[in-house]
Amino acid sequence: MSSPLDLKSTLNLPKTDFAMKANLPVNEPLRLEHWKKIDLYSKIRAARNGSKTYILHDGPPYANGPIHLGHALNKCIKDFVVKSKTMAGYDSPYVPGWDCHGLPIEIKVDESLGRKKLEMKSMDVRNACRDYANKYLDLQREQFIRLGILGSWFQPYSTMSKEYEATIAETFFQFFESGAVYKGLKPVYWCIHDKTALAEAEVEYAMHTSPSVYVKYALTSDPASIDTALAGKKVNTIIWTTTPWTLPASMAVAFHPDFQYVALEQDGLVYIVAEALLENVRANCGLSAAKVIATFAGKKMDRVTFAHPFLDRSILGVLANYVTTDQGTGAVHTAPSHGADDFYTGAAYKLDQTCNVDEAGRLINGLPEYDGKKVFLANEPIVELLKSRGVLMGGGKIEHSYPHCWRCHNPVIFRATEQWFISMEAKVGSGTLRSRALDAIKTVKWDPAWGEERISNMIATRPDWCISRQRVWGTPIAVFFCNGCNKVLESKEVNRVVVDLFRREGADGWYIHEATDILPQGTKCSCGSSDFRKEMDIIDVWFESGASHAAVLGKEPNLSWPSDLYTEGGDQHRGWFHSSLLCAVGTRDAAPYRNVATSGWTLDPQGRAMSKSLGNVVDPIDIVKRLGAETVRLWVASVDFREDVHCSDELMQRVAENYRKVRNTFRNMLGNLSDFDPSQVLPFEQLQPLDQWMLLHTSELCTRVVDWYEKFEFHRIYHQTNEFCATDLSALYFDIIKDRLYTAAPNSHARRSAQTVLWRIADSMSRLLATIFSFTCDEVWDHLPKLKGSAESVHLTLYPTAEEVLGGKVDPQFAEKLKSEFNTLFLIRTEVLKTLEEARQAKKIGKSLEAMVKVTIPQEYSSAVNAHAHELRELFIVSGVSVEQGTPENCASPVRVEVLPADGKKCERCWSYSTHVGENKEVPTVCERCSEALREAGLVA
Repeated sequence: MSSPLDLKSTLNLPKTDFAMKANLPVNEPLRLEHWKKIDLYSKIRAARNGSKTYILHDGPPYANGPIHLGHALNKCIKDFVVKSKTMAGYDSPYVPGWDCHGLPIEIKVDESLGRKKLEMKSMDVRNACRDYANKYLDLQREQFIRLGILGSWFQPYSTMSKEYEATIAETFFQFFESGAVYKGLKPVYWCIHDKTALAEAEVEYAMHTSPSVYVKYALTSDPASIDTALAGKKVNTIIWTTTPWTLPASMAVAFHPDFQYVALEQDGLVYIVAEALLENVRANCGLSAAKVIATFAGKKMDRVTFAHPFLDRSILGVLANYVTTDQGTGAVHTAPSHGADDFYTGAAYKLDQTCNVDEAGRLINGLPEYDGKKVFLANEPIVELLKSRGVLMGGGKIEHSYPHCWRCHNPVIFRATEQWFISMEAKVGSGTLRSRALDAIKTVKWDPAWGEERISNMIATRPDWCISRQRVWGTPIAVFFCNGCNKVLESKEVNRVVVDLFRREGADGWYIHEATDILPQGTKCSCGSSDFRKEMDIIDVWFESGASHAAVLGKEPNLSWPSDLYTEGGDQHRGWFHSSLLCAVGTRDAAPYRNVATSGWTLDPQGRAMSKSLGNVVDPIDIVKRLGAETVRLWVASVDFREDVHCSDELMQRVAENYRKVRNTFRNMLGNLSDFDPSQVLPFEQLQPLDQWMLLHTSELCTRVVDWYEKFEFHRIYHQTNEFCATDLSALYFDIIKDRLYTAAPNSHARRSAQTVLWRIADSMSRLLATIFSFTCDEVWDHLPKLKGSAESVHLTLYPTAEEVLGGKVDPQFAEKLKSEFNTLFLIRTEVLKTLEEARQAKKIGKSLEAMVKVTIPQEYSSAVNAHAHELRELFIVSGVSVEQGTPENCASPVRVEVLPADGKKCERCWSYSTHVGENKEVPTVCERCSEALREAGLVA
């Protein structure tokens, strides 16, 4: 007698080597090694060769430390863009870059060298900086690769490469030869800590506490010339300042020509202030009893004279439209060497513009009380000096927004020095650099749209571009001065020689060779002299990075100019977007980009910036080591990068949990495809109706996702993917078809129908999500049954089309009818599941298969139900269904469901109840469906 059939062994249980536990920190590096071994990036480039290009030009991060969360956000966004364009069929190469010159690196080297730097030659300092930059370029490259970002990592661009430095010089000479560059005395932002000029883009604002003082200036000219009521009186004006250290440089007092001013008299002294600020002055200067004795226009103050409050100097009354009545007195102390407005007013009135503050911020040529002190330390002794001279009318402390160096984060000053500038009014094309830049902005698509107004306002109001820096680590402003007449040598031939020198030796050539060794033999100035010296200032690093379009784009056949996209943080409207625009417009009269997308700041859940002192820093590499790079990538995809984004370890853990759900969805599909050959796929018209609906639903998702990739709406893809996996697949489709997959005969039409759909979904989703789930989808691809000739990596494939998901064209009318029918069926299913759960809670049933349901439906549901009557048992996961038409009474839903015990016995194989259990004597404990499945599988007669 043969042993009874082991029913469990007859089930088609899932089988897959695709692990439930991803173990990403261990397995991701193995996949990276595999990609390196097969040279995946080169294969992608070869696969897309000849296709239409899409060029994202990489904004270079500073090579001055490990990557932080902002870097991870930025590089993952770029990777999403490049991969999405590649899988949409474009040839989209990615050439990463690094900004290697400038203060961030030189400051770090200064700290490590200490006083030793003072004894070192320039080339030794430059070599130390280069070593430092290379160290962190290598580290950042390794960390970016670890995040799964594909690109030309070992042929990047670097601002310290010879070719790039030659391009910087070439770009500078284009401005220089067009007459846009000049050297002049102007007040510029100056960092006294780093001893260099700063561009506006290198200044950030932070709160700062300053002294607030009201100072009396005694009138020395005839008061009657202002107003006859002042004749014979002791008249003064009062200025207000938060920078007492600038008072030694005070040369004038500015008044607004159109404002009304009043003369206040108290205790025999008269004080002139703006009428609009009268009460403020009374309150802050102890003049509560003062009476107004005259009112007059500010223009009456033009060229009156005052005595300096503590120096033997005549102070001129001047007129200026920048005077406001927001605060103060309406009389503005003017120091031409320490303010932009002051400087231009000083030039108009021919005031002395000498700067008596040295590069380290020390006051020089002053009184003993403050001479030699640094500016901020000089405030207190100068206030004491004001008190001793009897000119301090009031004072205190004020906390206000103040400019700081964004490199060292110390407060900066305005200091008039000779610097190199690019004129914003230089002629470009049919206009000026400013006007043509504003025109170019309008040709660009800005995302978000407010970016256009922001950068337009910055270009419209910015001063001339200060491009010189007093440092060593950078590309020099490679011009020569004649020692005979001090003029700048203007020679295109010499400029080409310098560019060629940089191309051979890099900018180091400027420091290695003397002027006579660089200049062509016989070079002479227009004055006849052949004795020249080199300019040793370096060029602004923003100019360097702004020239990246010229250094990178157009250098290879598939790197076209302009780029299709620049994408960086929102602060780059005054940084790289800004400098790139000016460099491109100034040399090519066009913007270097067609589209600009900006991302927000990375903040903690409370909206605070991340800092070590607050303990809220999220280190992306730490997350990679614990949760995998895929978690970091998914976090980036989960947020709308255009807004400020929030992150914490807890949020990363939530993302990791969502990742596990998606992974298990893939595992479920792969497990049920272990015996499936893609050559066995059924055409759409042969699929069961539920399977047809699922493919239609998936095809619509694919269409939406590809559209979201096009719009860079990665957060929509992330959230829709989670919903699709958790709701549409796991909670609905997988739940319904599990019985069919497990219990039907292995090669039955019903099972092949479901497997066809699972294979098409797994194939489509692995391609669709590879942009974001770069490691996991490639792993899925390895385990997925594939047709002969399939790509060896998912990253070599294209996004699926809706038609491809469906396996061919589907009649639109049929599709709409089917979707409408299943919408009705799912409404009924919701009511059935709700009632089953109530019965379960009431202990009437255990599993849903122990029940049969009686469903009462309205007439409008009949068509859908009748069309799919034979599928209702599977759809509701019960052992029996009866349907009748009617209108339920006292029921909020149009559907009424009654749960009854299922008829018959429980089948030991599929666990459903049937009155036909036992009819097959060979397998007496199974139902008629299982009996037929076993017969079809050849296991019973």
